[in-house]
Amino acid sequence: MLALALALTAGCAVGPDFVRPGAPAVGGYDNGAVPLPAPSGDEPAQRFADGAAVAHQWWQAFQSPALDETVMLAVGGSPTLASAKAALAQAEELVVVARAAYLPQVDATLAGSRDHEVSLTGGSSTSRFGTSQSSSLVTNMFSVAALMNWTPDLFGRNRRTVEQQTALAETQRYQLGAAYLTLTSDAVIQALTIATTLAEIQATHDIIAADEHNLELVRVSFEAGLVARTDVLSAESQLAGDRTLLPPLEQQLSVARHALSVIAGKSPGEWTPPDFELDALALPGLLPVTIPSQLIHDRPDILAAEAQLHAASAAIGVATAQLYPSLTISPAWTLQAVATGGPVAAPSILAGVAGSLTQPLFHGGALQAQRRAAVDAYEAQLGTYRQTVLAAFGQVADVLRALEHDADLLGAERAAVSSSAASLELAQEAYAAGRGTLVQVLDAQRLSAQALLGYARARGQRYLDTVLLFEAMGGASQSWLQARAAGR
Repeated sequence: MLALALALTAGCAVGPDFVRPGAPAVGGYDNGAVPLPAPSGDEPAQRFADGAAVAHQWWQAFQSPALDETVMLAVGGSPTLASAKAALAQAEELVVVARAAYLPQVDATLAGSRDHEVSLTGGSSTSRFGTSQSSSLVTNMFSVAALMNWTPDLFGRNRRTVEQQTALAETQRYQLGAAYLTLTSDAVIQALTIATTLAEIQATHDIIAADEHNLELVRVSFEAGLVARTDVLSAESQLAGDRTLLPPLEQQLSVARHALSVIAGKSPGEWTPPDFELDALALPGLLPVTIPSQLIHDRPDILAAEAQLHAASAAIGVATAQLYPSLTISPAWTLQAVATGGPVAAPSILAGVAGSLTQPLFHGGALQAQRRAAVDAYEAQLGTYRQTVLAAFGQVADVLRALEHDADLLGAERAAVSSSAASLELAQEAYAAGRGTLVQVLDAQRLSAQALLGYARARGQRYLDTVLLFEAMGGASQSWLQARAAGR
């Protein structure tokens, strides 16, 4: 019977064999080529590198040692990443539990008993009921048994269960990669937010300095009797209004600093991030763009959805196997020794084997419904997988276009800064010479302020969209997972 069971165990597993979804039949992310124009002036240019892979530590392209240290601090101290690692370890242990069903389950038992047999016979013992004599016989029995219980995997239920748990462990592995990708991207984004906000604060200080210069011109003209008091009030109002731009930016800077502290696994009172500056950060000039057929193997969210789909496929096999017979084999071996009022008798070995075959007959339709439910769950997960791929492609397309528009916007903002600065200077000179009006100066000042703030934001947005491209390409999270598995 054991040989027959082993032969049956080697049979095929019921249920579908998982087939990995094919790559989308598209050659690009956007309907048409996405050019990347060079901004005007001396702004650094960027270009797309089609088919290039993302570097393992891609943030090093910004050439900032402070940024490198901050990202490494986040990777080493993030509670979110630690939680994802523990979830993966748990899932891998559940695979070990599932694989244990392949092997027989063996238990040992130790038992002992002590019996007293008392007999009464006539003799010297005297009582008011007569004379009697008693004797006692003591029997000791010891036994050691090995019990085995084994359910051969006739129709692959155990194999499909192991397949399902392995796929779920893969899901946790890719979710760890997704946590790493989100963590590193968020750390760089918050660092760039700090740098952009500091640039906006500096632009605001320049605006306030120009307002103060205007106010000085107006006061000189007023003291000379060339203008009315209303011009002084207008200049003071302009200065007061522009000063209100600073508190929101200071708050934005504080929020970014606190957010980066939390990302690094520190409380804001425990660690303060560096003051990053855009001028101290290099803008990556070569932007890797993975081809669509490779992107589905680089992005952890797509790989996690695929692993979930694999688990759902294996669950169909588990539900299908429940419709088939189940064989259980239970051999047992017992070593028994008995001692009756003297030396222990020679031990004896008792051996036996039992087996049972169970065929489901009637469960009220529950087993068939469970299989249909597993098929439905697979179809639902297939839809989730397809939507994940579409969302990823849409995100890449958005970022590619954003970088194109960033280059155009930055060139326009730089031109606006140059022209508005020249216009403001001319307006101030004309006003000082008595040839212009304060309205002209204030209009020029308003345009200059908008241009300065717009230029700072455009520079920062170009850096931020560059980070989003690295993130959309998967951020080399699979390389990190491979290095982690190899212990590097």
